[in-house]
Amino acid sequence: MIIGVPTEIKAQESRIGLVPSGVKAFAERGHRVVIQAGAGLGAGLSDAEFVAQGAEILPDAAAVWAEAEMIIKVKEPVSNERGDEFSYMKPGQVLYTYLHLAPAPQLTRKLLERDVVGIAYETIEGRGGSLPLLIPMSEVAGRMSVQAGAACLEVPRGGRGVLLGGVPGVEPGVVVIIGAGIVGRNAAQMAVGLGAEVWILDIDLDKLRYCDDIWGSRVKTLMSNRLNIEKALSRADLVVGAVLIPGARAPHLVTRDMLGLMKKASVVVDVAVDQGGCVETTHPTTHAEPTYLVDGIVHYGVANMPGAVARTSTFALTNATLPFGLRLADLGVEQAVKSTPGLRAGVNVYRGSITYQAVADSLSMEKSDLPF
Repeated sequence: MIIGVPTEIKAQESRIGLVPSGVKAFAERGHRVVIQAGAGLGAGLSDAEFVAQGAEILPDAAAVWAEAEMIIKVKEPVSNERGDEFSYMKPGQVLYTYLHLAPAPQLTRKLLERDVVGIAYETIEGRGGSLPLLIPMSEVAGRMSVQAGAACLEVPRGGRGVLLGGVPGVEPGVVVIIGAGIVGRNAAQMAVGLGAEVWILDIDLDKLRYCDDIWGSRVKTLMSNRLNIEKALSRADLVVGAVLIPGARAPHLVTRDMLGLMKKASVVVDVAVDQGGCVETTHPTTHAEPTYLVDGIVHYGVANMPGAVARTSTFALTNATLPFGLRLADLGVEQAVKSTPGLRAGVNVYRGSITYQAVADSLSMEKSDLPF
């Protein structure tokens, strides 16, 4: 199979879909890998490093997309001043990347129109229903959420001037984390490490028990319901939205009227923004302009947070995506899906049809079964 890796053109996105060791793995199995010139520079990877492992360098995105049978990316296709990735797609081409289609009707329609096979990292399942390709970026985003939130609390950035860890004789800041999954637990690890007062809410008691076992009295755990969310918001200096429903739009657990409970110039970091956000007033932002104000509350809504630490993120992502990518290349989509548990759930669109129920439900569109 011919594998194509183009440069990411989403705003301030510096990751790349494959690292040199991944190229070597494909090449050793007889596959051809073509990479756009300079695609890895944002992650500190030179063209020469890819060539040394068997890749071919092509001059531009159009050449990569035209040549490839399977495109390996990081973020969903976009059309902007840097290019129009939709125009490059061809019928039957496999698009293997994060898609986050549930809150994106226009993107979904484009993929359907172009007749591609869209395999979404975020819905491929592992053992016990885990999401192995979402985990590494959730780990990064969870840790970055507290880092970003701490910076936003500084007065020059619009925050209320709170140091999360406090100092001797001054109480620490309060971090409220809504969701105790991968993002939430990684956010908690950072917040606890800084010395903040940490509250974690979830509807899953087993997850709350896990947090209690790990951090004990260093965190407060609460069942997630409106009353407890309102109680926590009234205390918060930083709120981290860490709610995930696989493949579906995130529920709005913090509504606009709840912002009135929060301290002025406190901060919301909504990691769920790429699935629509769990805070009603959240909308996607970029690393260039990451924040905005609503009712006196600083909102941070960067939808590709891990792109800011591109090298760490790129290697972490390839560790997770490569095994499934090799299966797709070795066997083709049909046989790979049939023989690889969890891969079927990754196929979100197939040759003009939506094939993932949560996406269809979120967009009020019809879902079709895969033809194999």
